[in-house]
This record gives sequence, structure tokens and C-alpha cells, in this order.
Amino acid sequence: MSAVTVVGAGMAGCEAAWALAQAGIPVTLCEMKPKRFSPAHHSPDFAELVCSNSLKASRIDSAAGLLKEEMRRLGSLLVPCAEACAVEAGGALAVDRDAFSAAVTEKIRSHPLIEVVNEEVTAIPAGEVIIATGPLTSDALHDPIAALTGKSLYFYDAAAPIVTGESISMERAFYASRYGKGTADYINCPMTKEEYLAFYEALIHAESAPLHDFEQEALRVYEGCMPVEVLAKRGEDAIRYGMMKPVGLTDPHTGLRPYAVLQLRRENREGTLWNLVGFQTNLKWGEQKRVFSMIPGLENAEFVRYGVMHRNSFLDSPKLLDMTYALRSEPRIRFAGQMTGVEGYMESAGSGILAGLNAARKIRGEAPLILPRETMLGALTAYITDPYQENLQPMGANMGILPMLHGKFRGKDGKQRKYQAYADRALAALDAVLQNG
Repeated sequence: MSAVTVVGAGMAGCEAAWALAQAGIPVTLCEMKPKRFSPAHHSPDFAELVCSNSLKASRIDSAAGLLKEEMRRLGSLLVPCAEACAVEAGGALAVDRDAFSAAVTEKIRSHPLIEVVNEEVTAIPAGEVIIATGPLTSDALHDPIAALTGKSLYFYDAAAPIVTGESISMERAFYASRYGKGTADYINCPMTKEEYLAFYEALIHAESAPLHDFEQEALRVYEGCMPVEVLAKRGEDAIRYGMMKPVGLTDPHTGLRPYAVLQLRRENREGTLWNLVGFQTNLKWGEQKRVFSMIPGLENAEFVRYGVMHRNSFLDSPKLLDMTYALRSEPRIRFAGQMTGVEGYMESAGSGILAGLNAARKIRGEAPLILPRETMLGALTAYITDPYQENLQPMGANMGILPMLHGKFRGKDGKQRKYQAYADRALAALDAVLQNG
């Protein structure tokens, strides 16, 4: 009889099942394909890549590369499978998607401690369980999860872009709250009439990303998810009377009320990340960079997450999950993958590794594995489970979520040396934890 049930054989579910089995723990892996497919899935194989075939940068001095190296040291299944199926992609790790999924499927199905059951799960299984059903969790399983979590499960991802604090130019921007209420918690990017009109024209003519049919239907019935570019097309002043209203604000640089204002809200307690308030968008990522960089203060902004607008079920993890991906209210149940609020293929897989390793440790009576905040996977986990986090937006690996380094990194290669220092610190911290058991 299996000790743990893993629901979902995507990136996170496969890593969770593999971590458990490699630790000597029998696993039942439940996957509804090929009997039933979600609207975005087509292959009967596991770990299906439904969008890009790129797993992002390989360099360790990049956020994506550092994450993959941490996963490798934690015993990842997917990282070596991806490298074995790699295709030419410059500095990125891209894969032949069919060969990759086939390789993962073969490894999972041939493991003696993993039993695969091809059935749709419609109730939360008994015993130790890891739910990794992805951003398109079936309606049949949604209701039990919603009941268990107090309906803290959302079915539309309308996220605004996030930029690093250090990349915001304060020569034009300023700290303030409307009407001076409370503390000056927002960074405000003021615009003159000429700047606003130029930005407005660029925004309404920018190119949007395509949506699936089921996402278009969801968008039609969910007014609260309206992209900023769609609202802007209702009239020249639509967003100036909406999320860009200047009321209650005085620009200390000029002593005047701006014509329009973009507000940025702190995304983490450290203030290393800032959210563009009200700027949920469906623009293509390159268009977001081009258009939003026209806003004073954001000319050189570093975007660590672009806005997205698609169907995506995810938990209110800060209120629900601990650092082992277990429900605080019922620790026998863990979640992994995009439904926890991590975003990206390898981020999802990394959460699956931690969920699986910690389920195994619990069964063996061992202390949980809590990764240091200095590691990319530890920082990502801390971000989505931080109980002080409000209005969680799904987050991918980026250097902005790591604790800041002391010292200056000047010169043309300053940024590269800084990122290498982040990576060196992360891997040293991870190795220390693993060596101490």
C-alpha cells in the first residue's frame, strides 16, 4: 500500500513522486490523462509543456539557472531529463517537448515504488497527499479544495507587472499616500499631460497576447480582470480617472498636482519588489517593457514579472501553506506547482521537490527541510507562504526576492558580478543545509 498519493503528473507532481520514491517511500501517482484532458493539454505523457519549450537561462548567475542548479542538488528528475533532450537555444535550456515528456514518463513509470493510476480524482484522498493539479484544476476537484481551504482558490490570474525597487528612478518618482493619509507607502510616478497622452497612444495601440477560447470566455464574464489597455480604449481619460487618477497627490519636485500618476505598491516587506497598481494586462511581454518604460521613473525599470491575464487557479498560500507546502490547518495535505502561487515550469517543479522531500521526512520522523532565504527556491517558497503577504500574485524566480547583498557592484560588469555573488551565496547556503542533513 502506498504511503503517499500524488495527484497530477505535471512538472510538480512528477518531481514530488520522484523525490518520495527516491527516498524509499511508495507512491501512488494519479493522473486523469489520457482518459480526460484539460483545455490546454493534448499529450498523454507526463510533464507536458503546454506553452514555450524553453526552461529559461542556464547560467548559474541568472535566477533561472540558479534555480535549476539548486534543484539538481536536491535530486531533481526533470533537470537531467531536460538536459538530455536539449535543443539549440543560445544561453537558454530549451527542449524537444515530446522527447522531454516521454523521458520523464518513462522514468516515472519504470520506478518500482511509483504506481500510476490513470483516473480523475474528484475528492481529496485519505492519508498523506500532495495535490499538484496545476493552473487548470478540474471542476470536480475544485469544489473539495475550495471547501478545504475556505474557498481561497481563485480561477483567474489577472496580475500586474512587478519591478525591482533599485531600478526605479526617484529623480521623477516620489513616496506618498493620497491626501497624506498614514505613511508614505506608495512610490508615485507623475506624468504631465504630454507624457500621459504619448503613453496613452502607445498603450491603446500595443499588441496583445492571444488567449485560448476558454480564457476569452472567462474574461468576458469577469469585469474585475479588465486589462489596463482594454479600459484605456474606452476613452482618453478612462484610466486617468481610474488607476492613474492624480487626486490627493502633490509632486514634491514641482509643487503641483500631476496630470496622471502611476502608483507602485510594495510587493515584499524588504521593498526590493514593487507592483504597478491596477496594471493587470494582456499585452505581449516585449510590449509591456516598451510601453510601461515610457512612464517617468520606470525608464530603466527591471521587470521581474510581466503582467498576465489568463485562467489560473491558485491558492491564497500566505494564509494557507507553511514552508514545507503543507496546509497549516491539515498538514497531511500538501500542495505543489502553480496552484501554490509559483509561476514557471521549473518553479513549479522545484515546489514539487520540496513537497515530496518534506512528505518523506515526515513519514520517516525527520525534521522538515526548510531552505534558507538566500537560496532561490527558499526565497520563492518564503515569498508565497509569507503570512504578511497581501494580495498574492504568482511569482517566478528572480534575483529581487533574495535578501539584498551588502556592498556596491560598480562598472560595466557590476550586475553580472552581483548576480554571481547571489548565486555563490545561495549554493553555499544550500550545501550547508544538505551537509547537515
